[in-house]
Amino acid sequence: MKKEHPKLIGMERTRVKRSPNRGHYDDETIRAILKNNYLCHVAFNHQNAPVNIPTLYGLLGDYIYFHGATTSRLITNLESGIDVCVAITQVDGLVLARSAFHHSMNYQSVVVFGKAKPVSGDLKLEALKAISDQIIPGRWKEVRAPNAKEMKATTVLQLPLTEASAKIRTGPPSDDKADYDLPIWAGVVNTPKVYGEVETDPGSKVELPISKSVQSLVK
Repeated sequence: MKKEHPKLIGMERTRVKRSPNRGHYDDETIRAILKNNYLCHVAFNHQNAPVNIPTLYGLLGDYIYFHGATTSRLITNLESGIDVCVAITQVDGLVLARSAFHHSMNYQSVVVFGKAKPVSGDLKLEALKAISDQIIPGRWKEVRAPNAKEMKATTVLQLPLTEASAKIRTGPPSDDKADYDLPIWAGVVNTPKVYGEVETDPGSKVELPISKSVQSLVK
């Protein structure tokens, strides 16, 4: 009898149901995907209707953090303690099959369920730094830190990783056996994360070299 993973016990909503063999529940896999990305989609219920908001996040300890204006719909709903579902997706390749039906993509994704709560004080500032460094490591120390007015206008929410699962697809297409005889090209178009040309702000008052954090990002 297959042993149940601890994260699945009593947490049915974290279980991967479609293609369950692609599900992963270990912290190492989940954290690796979270560390390699910075855009998430936050889903919640607002006035009896579903809402899904894209936003940036940062991984710090056993939590992911995201922020917004204190009066925003995202913040005012989530800080009230309602359930939230956060999804992160990394597309690694377009899987092109011989049939339209079997086209797919290679990806790594994480879904987190739970209740988010606001943080304050030193942790709030630390979380904002984590969000910044999640996108461009080292950028935070190159720029002006938020002032008191900006901190007051911003709410940072913390979501624990206690209800999280990953789903991963890799490899070539999976066609019907008969379709392998068709004279149709099939394979994978890999989609690595690549940053393009850097454009200096035309409003800059002095000419400066590109900062080290950006140089590291685009090298």
